[in-house]
Amino acid sequence: MANLLGVDRQVLALALARMTESVGNSFLIVVLPLFIGSKAVSGATFGLTEVAITGIVLALFGLVNSSLQPITGRLSDRTGRRKIFVLIGLVLIATASFAYSLATTYWHLVLFRVLQGIAGALIIPTTVALVNDLATENNRGGNMGTYNTFRLVGFGVGPIAAGGVVEAGPYTLGVAGFDLALSGFDAAFYFATATALLSFVLISVLIRDPDQPETDAEDSPRGFAVFDRTGQQFLDPIFTLGLVSFFMAVGIALFATLGDIINARLDQGATLFGLQFAAFVLAQIFLQAPIGRATDFYGRKTFLVVGMVLLVPTTLAQGLIYDPWVMFAARFAQGVAGAMVFAPALTLAGDIAPEGRSGSTLSVLTMAFGFGVAVGPLASGFLVAFGFVVPFAFGAALAAIGAVLVWTQVEETITPEKTLIPANWLDSK
Repeated sequence: MANLLGVDRQVLALALARMTESVGNSFLIVVLPLFIGSKAVSGATFGLTEVAITGIVLALFGLVNSSLQPITGRLSDRTGRRKIFVLIGLVLIATASFAYSLATTYWHLVLFRVLQGIAGALIIPTTVALVNDLATENNRGGNMGTYNTFRLVGFGVGPIAAGGVVEAGPYTLGVAGFDLALSGFDAAFYFATATALLSFVLISVLIRDPDQPETDAEDSPRGFAVFDRTGQQFLDPIFTLGLVSFFMAVGIALFATLGDIINARLDQGATLFGLQFAAFVLAQIFLQAPIGRATDFYGRKTFLVVGMVLLVPTTLAQGLIYDPWVMFAARFAQGVAGAMVFAPALTLAGDIAPEGRSGSTLSVLTMAFGFGVAVGPLASGFLVAFGFVVPFAFGAALAAIGAVLVWTQVEETITPEKTLIPANWLDSK
């Protein structure tokens, strides 16, 4: 099992722990919009609609964690320690998840979502950097793909189960001879808390920091740059990959805020919405590992270009659909496209990252993805006022721009052993 697809034992252990945490954390993406819509919380809205408030609450996680990721990534590089950042982050996630059950106002949701954002900043760049540190150029794609597959299994299972857990409530539990009533929302929040704590135990026992020297910020031969310092391209490749990750994330996150509108439009319930939301993730579960491994043989750039092109029609289609199962198919197809972008982008950035600086380098991509996850719900919450198709047309346009950027501004980092698309076609500018 250790050498399955060339995957390191530590990566498998880390992937298992992240999968556990992601099950509970992804509950909240479906549960929080339903929680707000149930009128369980109230308070000042400052003239904003309920959809806009939902978008803000969902967006806060990405805004906060993305803003802090460069800091935590660099700190983990300088100290040579990743594990402690992950453990602290998991404690914060568990705390915030439990606290949702006590929320009574919108401001409570804002506070707890900010806390989760801080946790995400501690966990996301450090776990990706760990994978990169443990991998080599020959198996980096396989390691990244496998890690993302396990993580996304959790992220996919959560939304599917979340709607059902909420709808099946309230629950009655016998505790010490007393019947304890538990709402569907409380059950979801407590489950998210439990999965974060279980992940804490798994990482404490199974993960260790790889041996590497401490580094200072000035040791890095590559700092953050917008323009390519070599003069070969216009934009820096890491910056370009960050933009592409941002565009992809915006497109896939448009869906989450529109739960009530989509349910009414398609005449469906929360369970079907959870399935549709998870369809994107399910496609990536099936494809992340094989695509990641394939990039070790066929190169990274081919998959990035094709994936961004496919994101255009699969995103736009979601704004034109009236059937629940056709929506599921569109989300799944969008997931196929996303699988061709996500792991290959991280892998290519890992190839470029200087030794000992993977936390700082990869945090550019994880930060950009987080900002995209934040902007997507905000954009859909406000753009839907101009028509249901408008948010999805916006996401499709960003994907088209991303395809052009990858094609013209990113070079292949390895010599492919096999060819899917003629190299002279991809290199033509």
